[in-house]
Amino acid sequence: MAGTRERTAATLTDPHLIGLVDAHVRAVPERVRAALRPPATATGVAIIDRLPLRDAELGPTPRDWRQAAAWSGDAHRGRASFRLDLTMLLLARCAGAPFGWQGQQSGRLVNNIVPSPGHEHEQSGASSVTLLAPHTEDAFHPERAHLLLLGCLRNPALVGTTVSSVCEARLSPEHRRRLAAAALPILPDVSYGDGFGDHPTPPIATLAAGPTLRYDPAYTPVQRADAEFRDAYTQLSTELERVARVAVLEPGQLLLVDNDVVVHGRVPFAPRYDGTDRWLKRVNIRLPQRHRAESGESGYGQRTVAPFRTEVPAPHAVPIQ
Repeated sequence: MAGTRERTAATLTDPHLIGLVDAHVRAVPERVRAALRPPATATGVAIIDRLPLRDAELGPTPRDWRQAAAWSGDAHRGRASFRLDLTMLLLARCAGAPFGWQGQQSGRLVNNIVPSPGHEHEQSGASSVTLLAPHTEDAFHPERAHLLLLGCLRNPALVGTTVSSVCEARLSPEHRRRLAAAALPILPDVSYGDGFGDHPTPPIATLAAGPTLRYDPAYTPVQRADAEFRDAYTQLSTELERVARVAVLEPGQLLLVDNDVVVHGRVPFAPRYDGTDRWLKRVNIRLPQRHRAESGESGYGQRTVAPFRTEVPAPHAVPIQ
């Protein structure tokens, strides 16, 4: 029983902690809540300033998410990181229902994104020297996040996060029609491991009404499609590159991304592995007011860790003491 409590505390899913977050979110000022609403502009992103950070209190950048998780449970070494996890969780709760994935970072509600030795060239958040291609977060899954909240702890090399909104893309009616057809599957990325051969791989729509974009070229077998679909997909890729913006986050800044219309990636950089590398935290958020017309997908067996109720607690008129 004690072991279970320790695990749930480490992943921030302890019922007592969830109750405290829901209680304290009622006292968050309206101006903060407003900043965490889905971005209303065509860009689909917003930069929010700023969490108070002292670099010296963070300790060294972990070498991978497992080390970050181990340190966050250390009362001395991981105190600042754990405090930021709680802050990120509280802010995400203002927007909707934060959740994690059983198969990714052991179900943690707040993920650590750091360059990791041996992963430099893969298409995942642990990579570095290769371009992380623009993608919809967890595009393979029907229960993927509506919003992403990315928090910057450290970014000494000024590494840019790329963002592109399909709302700004120029696509012909014919290209939109082809992209709306369920033509190809999207597979889970390497952060979920492997062994998905026993699961069905249903084709899905790339661009559905809403709009709702599901785009991850690194994990989509585009070469299997017919020439007309490939032409439409190429035009979509070209347009997303044309409208791309680069956000160079500073420590303490937050990036809020509408995952239904925005793809994000990262420019290449040279990791140092000396404790000073780029370090982000990420929270997946589902919105109770937003529904997708997607059904009949297995999600390759991936299950969410969703300890919060769907509805966001209403604010109190007087802050909690």
